[in-house]
Amino acid sequence: MKTINEILDAKGRDVYSIGPDELVLDALSLMEEKGLGALVVMQDGGVKGLISERDYARKVALKGRSAAETKVKEVMTEKVVCVTTERTAEEVMALMTERRVRHIPVIDQEQVVGLVSIGDLVKAIISDQKFVIEQLENYINS
Repeated sequence: MKTINEILDAKGRDVYSIGPDELVLDALSLMEEKGLGALVVMQDGGVKGLISERDYARKVALKGRSAAETKVKEVMTEKVVCVTTERTAEEVMALMTERRVRHIPVIDQEQVVGLVSIGDLVKAIISDQKFVIEQLENYINS
């Protein structure tokens, strides 16, 4: 069972963030530039929210608003669930499913040290399952 720490070691620990008073257009530009689906919204060193492509689609585009005129704080998800590095991929996936979220910031000693997505967790779980299957096949064949 992989921990979030192991997943971050493999994928990287870069955390891209934006301020709540920045424009949604700037958030979208950064997400596109970095190939991300979400950004942590931070202010004064703390997590204030999360903005995702989903927030943009539902709260800006579908409402006929302008990304160039809408601030991040107007559309961000404010109730953000965070996890620590020692949690397992399975635990975090269950939490994501329960809370219906696709991205979760990772905290270590009150600092954001990463962001994991549902895709990161699926990849880790499949990798673990593949390893177990290979071990079982080796055991059966020996």
